[in-house]
Amino acid sequence: MTPDPPSSLWLKPERSNAMTSAKRKVEVFSAGCTLCEEVITLVKQIASPSCEITILDMKDPAVVARAKALGVRTVPAVAIDGVPTDGCSAATLYAVGLGRPI
Repeated sequence: MTPDPPSSLWLKPERSNAMTSAKRKVEVFSAGCTLCEEVITLVKQIASPSCEITILDMKDPAVVARAKALGVRTVPAVAIDGVPTDGCSAATLYAVGLGRPI
């Protein structure tokens, strides 16, 4: 039987900073109406610590340009990692991964 090598010879796996700091990018496009505010509240309730939420005001021309680039045509709207969801219900947001750790 061969002896175990000294612990100093064992290779330790390195952790990637990308893996430990990965965040799901959640964008909420809002016009500030009551329905938009309800969706913002819902997203914040469902989101996990691995979600980075950004609330975007559609009164800002740069936000409108971003929305158009993603294909967003109505508000409220949610995009996760640059992909618009097919609605803003809790079931839809759960289905696309909101609230699950990465």
